[in-house]
Amino acid sequence: MTEVLPERQAQVSGTKLGAWTIVLLVAASFGSALAFMVPMVFTLALRVDQIDPGNQAFLGVIIGSGSVVTLLAAPLTGILSDRTRSSWGRRRPFTVVGMIVGLASVPLMAFAPDLLTLTLSWAIASVGWGTAMGSIGNYQADRLPPSQRGMVAGLTGVMAQVAPIVGILLVGLVPRDPLMVILLPVLVGTPLVVLFVCFVHDEDSRGLVFDERLTAWGVVKSFGFSPREFPAFAWNWLGRFVFFGGISLTTTYSTFFYAHRMGIPVQDIAPIIAVVSVLGIGSSTLGALVGGSWSDRLGRRRPFILGSSVVFAVGAAVMAVTEALPVLLCGAALSSLGVAMFLAVNQAMVLDVLPHRETQAGRFMAITAFSQKIPSAIAPMLAPFILAIDSASATNYAALYLITGSLVVVGGIIVVTKVRSVR
Repeated sequence: MTEVLPERQAQVSGTKLGAWTIVLLVAASFGSALAFMVPMVFTLALRVDQIDPGNQAFLGVIIGSGSVVTLLAAPLTGILSDRTRSSWGRRRPFTVVGMIVGLASVPLMAFAPDLLTLTLSWAIASVGWGTAMGSIGNYQADRLPPSQRGMVAGLTGVMAQVAPIVGILLVGLVPRDPLMVILLPVLVGTPLVVLFVCFVHDEDSRGLVFDERLTAWGVVKSFGFSPREFPAFAWNWLGRFVFFGGISLTTTYSTFFYAHRMGIPVQDIAPIIAVVSVLGIGSSTLGALVGGSWSDRLGRRRPFILGSSVVFAVGAAVMAVTEALPVLLCGAALSSLGVAMFLAVNQAMVLDVLPHRETQAGRFMAITAFSQKIPSAIAPMLAPFILAIDSASATNYAALYLITGSLVVVGGIIVVTKVRSVR
């Protein structure tokens, strides 16, 4: 257990964050997401196509491997940050270290000569940028009062949705040079994280005291929790797990999906991805901001959770059954709207039900991350089997998108029907 210092008590008493702090927090969320997510949704697919054309199934192995590594790293860094004593506070040191590791992975990914090297370099990038993003999320868990959770979650949710879109647009402006497509999103995103580290105060934690030492067995035990002791947290975790299992089936294959439906090579798909991206910016912004702010204003989360799940599923169903580009764009916009609203409102719900928020926020935020990271590791590896259903060429995208929509709705229903402590 951790002793809570007077300044920590003030942090969790409900004091609102100032506008400048929120701006820097949102900017840092955007910057870290830009560096972390663009490879997942676009540039790794390009690198796979450059290294081994036609071996698109291996993309799932690469993404899944990165998720497995972060599964091990995220809880450890969360628990350690809870117990970190430094003049920089508990969270900032991990933001800095994560950013440095992420930067170190850029040349490794850019110049990887084979798929194995690319897989290893992406694992390093995942640990680095995942640690930085997790540390920024832990700061929110430390500091956000209930009245700002939905609004800030909406803003950061917009950044998570918009960052890969902006990154794809940026990459589309440069030649398909391996270094540039990997480096450009990092060059834009890193300074935004640096500004957060430099100008957002995190209380000196050198005075923290602990009832017992942290042991290896203590770390292992901290990876789990008692669902009976924290039922709302447990049910929300399960709903998120199912939801992310659904969307992770299609996220890493979106580039190949559009290329297949339009009948054009992967290397020529960037203009269509750009159009999808522009529409996604608008629909994601609308979904996240409306969902987050109105859930704060009305004091209700569950209706937005269910509505967003249904909207996403409708969009996925549209994409499953059509090959016409205008209809595909409508389906993509609906899916972006739904997922952005869910992410914003459910992130606020995570903070609403977070156990031991004052002293163990890093630990329980890392456990929450399991609900995203585990399906993100498993689903891309399962996707090729779904794509192969009744398809010799492993391109049954209709089945993939229909299953995705179904899982998203099931995840939303679990949250709405089982998390009764939140309206």
